[in-house]
Amino acid sequence: MKTWILLLLASFALGASAQACSCETMKWATCDGNPCGCYLLVNNGEQQKVDCTKSTPVIPKCYLMKAEMYRARKNLDTRSTLGGKPVETAFVDNDGIYDPECENDGKFRAKQCNNTEKCWCVNSAGVRRTDKGDKDLKCEKLVETHFVRLQLTHKETPQPVDATGLKTAIADAINKRYQNFNKDLVDSVKYDPDARMIVVDVKKEIGDRTADVTQMAYYMEKDVKILPLFKSQEKFAPVVGGQKLEMENILVYYVDEEAPTFTMQNLSGGIIAVIVVVVLAVVIGLLVLFFLRKRDKKRYNKTQQREMDAIS
Repeated sequence: MKTWILLLLASFALGASAQACSCETMKWATCDGNPCGCYLLVNNGEQQKVDCTKSTPVIPKCYLMKAEMYRARKNLDTRSTLGGKPVETAFVDNDGIYDPECENDGKFRAKQCNNTEKCWCVNSAGVRRTDKGDKDLKCEKLVETHFVRLQLTHKETPQPVDATGLKTAIADAINKRYQNFNKDLVDSVKYDPDARMIVVDVKKEIGDRTADVTQMAYYMEKDVKILPLFKSQEKFAPVVGGQKLEMENILVYYVDEEAPTFTMQNLSGGIIAVIVVVVLAVVIGLLVLFFLRKRDKKRYNKTQQREMDAIS
């Protein structure tokens, strides 16, 4: 009887240990062992160790993108298919997901090739900031993103949104949800009630490496566009004046410490066609103006000559 009791207690202890060994900040992670260890499956099934303790920030974006690519190859769930640019050098992620190369600390390598012959330079968010080139392309350093603009659209609400309490509500929600993210980095919040649009500017000082605004933005994108990356599936929904704001769309702009170096090669065929048409129209207009002036000048000279003949 005593032996059965000991076995029962041991099974309860093992069950409690297994339940405690989990990753709250990453639902795709597998955790086991004592002490608890967690990892993500990447590449061809290799185990990428991640730190899931609550005292640490959310998992680096580079690791998450690798896990997302692995899951996409295995046909597992990953993603669904007022604002504007904060500054002229801001840009969005037009390339989407790829399989990145990560440094040992989880940061993106400055040069990415996605196992192809084409390579490009990225910022600390892993977003391309140069034209694509060959494997000889030089990326001197990983340029830091110090400012993101989150352009959010919320669902319709029963009552008008109290815009005066919006900044505090957004900052508190970000701080609580994204692993104690510094809410003081929420620089400004603007609201357009007609479009139901909230524009949130999150900034850190240039040179600051203590906070990563891009990780928070990546987690929020998943919250809004598909499903949360957290084990808990409750989405980002700040409460303003006792009213929960559920988000239905998000667009993220990135502003780096150094301006990107895109050229005309980065423009789509449609945009280039429009530019060509505009340039041709301008050239044709100038030519027409030139010939009209030339014709008018000839008429003026003939008229002047006839008047002089009449006087003589």
